[in-house]
Amino acid sequence: MTAASLDDPRVRAVLRRLRAEERAQRGRLLRASLSWLPDLLRGREQSVQEESDRIKDFFVPLSHKQGTLAYMIARSIGARRIVEFGTSFGISTIYLASAVRDNGGGVVIGSELQPTKLERARAHLAEAGLGDLAEIRGGDARETLKDPGGTVDLVLLDGAKQLYLEMLQLLTPRLRTGSVVLADNIFVFRKALRPYVQWVQDPRNGFRSVTLHLGSGTEYSVRL
Repeated sequence: MTAASLDDPRVRAVLRRLRAEERAQRGRLLRASLSWLPDLLRGREQSVQEESDRIKDFFVPLSHKQGTLAYMIARSIGARRIVEFGTSFGISTIYLASAVRDNGGGVVIGSELQPTKLERARAHLAEAGLGDLAEIRGGDARETLKDPGGTVDLVLLDGAKQLYLEMLQLLTPRLRTGSVVLADNIFVFRKALRPYVQWVQDPRNGFRSVTLHLGSGTEYSVRL
């Protein structure tokens, strides 16, 4: 039986260390979140740059269960080309790149607006032995992800919430029948993501979708 890349000692070591860093900063993230509360109560929408700047020092990854599910889905559909909107420090990218490697090769095309996160994500992937399976593009994803280089098997949306729908509509022409789209934070950002959820749950738009009670809410959509 072939070992899964998630069991690779290098991958496990990097994920274990990054998860520990994430846990250690949760208190700081909570305090920072409280300072942002007035804007939320006033209904003031952040710009993409403001949202990115506010969390530039924080891990905001998929949970371990979400990451494992993303890996399993990617394996089950034989994903070779994956697009990730919002790479952050690269935790979720490690799960996705592991699946691509176990599927026989391919690429995870990520996007990150913050230069520091971009460099650290690349370093983490290299440390895990997955650097050759990921291409993290810096800058505005609306530009950097316009051309994913081929047919896309899986999309992970975990960047600026107000861009989820725009990003999916940008990438939809590249999605094959049976491809999967995963979107994080559906419950936490319920208001901001309502248009996205309504769109993917309308079969007239070419998807079948369900909201999973996993992590902070995961929308699981399949291209019809």
